[in-house]
Amino acid sequence: MKPTPFDYSAPHSVTEALVLLADEDREPKVVAGGQSLIPMLNMRLARPGLLVDITRIPGLDRISVDAQGALHIGAAVRQARAAADPAVRDGWPLLAAAIGYIGHPQIRARGTVCGSLVHHDPAAELPTAALALDARFVIAGPSGTRTVAAEDFFVATFQTAVEPDELLTEVVLPPRRSGWAFEELARRHGDFATIGVAVLLERTDHAVAAARVVFCGAGSVPVRLPAAEQALTGTDAGPAALDAARSAALDRLAPSDDVHATARYRREAAAHLLVRACTTAWERAR
Repeated sequence: MKPTPFDYSAPHSVTEALVLLADEDREPKVVAGGQSLIPMLNMRLARPGLLVDITRIPGLDRISVDAQGALHIGAAVRQARAAADPAVRDGWPLLAAAIGYIGHPQIRARGTVCGSLVHHDPAAELPTAALALDARFVIAGPSGTRTVAAEDFFVATFQTAVEPDELLTEVVLPPRRSGWAFEELARRHGDFATIGVAVLLERTDHAVAAARVVFCGAGSVPVRLPAAEQALTGTDAGPAALDAARSAALDRLAPSDDVHATARYRREAAAHLLVRACTTAWERAR
């Protein structure tokens, strides 16, 4: 299939982009990598009258670490570039690992980090990684710039806090030094996850000082599991703690049935992946 007719514009500033996005009559859509939008256009699941290409806006292709040690990833940064960046691999290896599960090299070479986040497929890896890493989202709009925390950014399937006349300009990840793991189960390499989990464990001496456990494919948004985090905190991540975390996943997760897997299968797979991820994160926290 082919898309319905649309206009195309490539602004050279965020201000110019916002003027274009305010055109309600043409229902504009932002395009950077296009790895989600273009298939939707071809299948006519999306029918914008205007595409706003943000890749020519200076600064949106920047990766940097600020004086406070936070990582800034601009809206036009390709996934492959982020995963290969030395600062990302050293300070935020969970993000690099999550990107490695996205599609295939051709997809990662074109797709952008922020594009995947704002598209927000709940089975996608990057929203889960962003919530685990306590990301902040910088959004420009007609009234100025605002910052939204990850727990408030993901609203529902394919829906985020970004309004139609706004533009996500960057995602900011605070510094974290912790053991990490990202595990996922998919039917085929490159498919979206049937279920996946991101785990971060901060270690003090011989105990877990803090934990973050976030699942993808378990709901309409990334699902954080405080019960599993509590089961791990203050322990040596040994068999008893892992069993308690596993039980929390089985008891608290409420995924849906679909054509790919039953809810029961997803819960049991999630519990298995959680144990494996916690074991790996504990070893990496040494």
